Amino acid sequence: MKSLLNTIALGTLLTCSAAAVADQSDYKLMVIEAQTAPEPLEQSFNNCALNVKSKNYAQAETICTKAIALIKESDAPKYKVRELTSFALSNRGVARLKAQNETAALSDLYEAVQISQNSLVSHNLKRAKQDLAL
Repeated sequence: MKSLLNTIALGTLLTCSAAAVADQSDYKLMVIEAQTAPEPLEQSFNNCALNVKSKNYAQAETICTKAIALIKESDAPKYKVRELTSFALSNRGVARLKAQNETAALSDLYEAVQISQNSLVSHNLKRAKQDLAL
């Protein structure tokens, strides 16, 4: 699975670090590093990004929504819940954008930026606004 994720960003549950896809013209997708979160959360979060990357946008949206619910149910510190929720919303926003669901995509991306001013999340909103000529 790691080879499939080699171009997807990594965000760890414990350290909050994140790396981006190299090309600045692309959207950034965040994943959780292996074994740093409860397995159901890690799988949902990472499968969301993997399905976006694989162009399975409807499935990605469903999985991202599940990841958001699992994050909100987790007993992680509040700052971590906010950050991961922001990342998952951003990933879901990218999936929705690619599926031509622009209104829902922008809603997710704006909410993600309001929750966390992370540069990767902000990049995705800026990129979406450029793509949609807003």
